[in-house]
Amino acid sequence: MKIVFYKYEGAGNDFIMIDNRDLGFVAGANIINRLCDRHFGIGADGLILLENDPGVDFSMRYFNADGNEGSMCGNGGRCIAWFAKNSGINKSEFTFNAIDGLHSAAIIQKTLTDSIVKLKMTDVDEVVKMDGNHFVDTGSPHLIINVVDVEAIDVFIEGRKIRNSPSFIEEGINVNFVQIKNNLIKIRTYERGVENETLACGTGSVAAALVAMFVDEKLEGPIDIKARGGDLKVYSNRSKKGFREIWLEGPAKKVFKGEINL
Repeated sequence: MKIVFYKYEGAGNDFIMIDNRDLGFVAGANIINRLCDRHFGIGADGLILLENDPGVDFSMRYFNADGNEGSMCGNGGRCIAWFAKNSGINKSEFTFNAIDGLHSAAIIQKTLTDSIVKLKMTDVDEVVKMDGNHFVDTGSPHLIINVVDVEAIDVFIEGRKIRNSPSFIEEGINVNFVQIKNNLIKIRTYERGVENETLACGTGSVAAALVAMFVDEKLEGPIDIKARGGDLKVYSNRSKKGFREIWLEGPAKKVFKGEINL
């Protein structure tokens, strides 16, 4: 069976995108893992299916590179909005369903291949202190670790060690090393499911920004995020219970279209 796919990336976080509104693609874990393999497949951090949803513009199904269906992916959510636009859902503002509920997205700038997309994230009720670090769930679970020099960290070794520690091995955790200076955060992330460092992580960037605002109550957004693959921006309002009106903004790009025989 041949399938048509598209490659998209958001700040270096890359995804295989498939228009599955006809439900023609059967999402088997082994197939997805093979497609995401950078040596024997197309290569990506994950695979995303665009599917119909009767109540909203579309639904998003996200699969990690290991082939398993994953939790929310922020950069993937931004990319699928741009993909939906390019796939005939001719709008600039969308509402769609993902594994963690409803999201809004807006295309605020575009060229033929590139766009800037702003994605509304789910509310966050709490930031949890954990052994000197912070845990926050932004649609995916994240551990935020402050470091002096983020470039000096061996993210693969240190991130994998924490991700596979007894505290997190059962449910899994995304490990973010951050260097914070005022409204700028430099971040590097070890992602579960990919089991490696990725060039950017949307939900991790949101988590890092919220932790920075939690630690420094005088800090106001937007917070600029500098990942290895590009720059993102996080907006948020404090509330009596956590954070509301959380938005993730950044680039989304159509890289190429292809066909592969499964």
